[in-house]
Amino acid sequence: MDFLDRFGLTVPLVQAPMAGVSTPEMASEVSETGALGSIGVGATDADGAAEMIATVRARTARPFNVNFFVHATPQADAQRETAWLTALAPVFAEFDAEPPAQLRTIYTSFADDPAMVRMLLALRPPIVSFHFGLPDPAVIAALRQAGIFLLATATSLAEAKRAHDAGIDAIVAQGIEAGGHRGIFDPDSPDDALGTMALTRLLVRDLEQPVIAAGGIMDGAGIASARALGAVAAQLGTAFIACPESAADDAYRAALMSSAAHHSRMTRSISGRPARALANRFTALETRLSGATPPDYPRAYDAGKALNAAAKANGEAGFGAQWAGQGAPLARAMPAAKLVAQLRDEFMAAINR
Repeated sequence: MDFLDRFGLTVPLVQAPMAGVSTPEMASEVSETGALGSIGVGATDADGAAEMIATVRARTARPFNVNFFVHATPQADAQRETAWLTALAPVFAEFDAEPPAQLRTIYTSFADDPAMVRMLLALRPPIVSFHFGLPDPAVIAALRQAGIFLLATATSLAEAKRAHDAGIDAIVAQGIEAGGHRGIFDPDSPDDALGTMALTRLLVRDLEQPVIAAGGIMDGAGIASARALGAVAAQLGTAFIACPESAADDAYRAALMSSAAHHSRMTRSISGRPARALANRFTALETRLSGATPPDYPRAYDAGKALNAAAKANGEAGFGAQWAGQGAPLARAMPAAKLVAQLRDEFMAAINR
């Protein structure tokens, strides 16, 4: 069955999960309008994820996606972490603050969280997606047996083939243009940094599964282009940041609508994994911190969040994790349902041109 028909989508659009930005309110509005809404639960535990799923289900009976981070188990490294905190100390000092005495693993990987697996098997959301890697084969088999449709992000053909072999139902082809965390399985391995167009075509040519194009797509014409490349749908994240239903704060929204949108940067300094963000004071630290190696994700993120909190307490909003893709200058501020309707109109106009 066609991906769109299977989930009753009237527009080939998937709203990106965006942990920390997407909300149950946004996901339900997107799904209610005929696209596929998503929530990202990588920053919460099983109880928090269950509550978010329940909130979406209370607002819509339509399908939605629940996204999980499957990063490698972070390793504490006292020498590396001390060097990192020492390098950040002068920046903390600007705000009369000190870096944390030690770093914590603030998010648990899905691969290390059996409570999340039990929750999914109990609640059975219609779609589950994975970022940063793949779960254990037994977990994938159990989720599929429960009738859950599985997505996984791939940044290369090799990663996509691993997802194929593992039994993933559809692949999200994340181009280098995409905002937020890059889904590369091993952040320390060479990255060919394939763009959305090239990666989508490679995956469509060589895989049997449906492919969803992600990265730099902001309007209906972009969705039409993804479909022309052979993708069943396009995944948009940055396009939804300015929606009132998103959890983005005022500073994030203002930055998205500023000249910073024209200068997104790939950085590991904020969280410890490569991620694309709006140019701000934190991304500008990349050169200054180049002599130190970031701790493992998400332990580095513990320091990044502490720095942002210290800066915000002193009226400085330039140290936030303001994730956004290269299409950020095309962002529009409007309710999620209205945005989906406009994207549908633009898509139809593009394919009927």
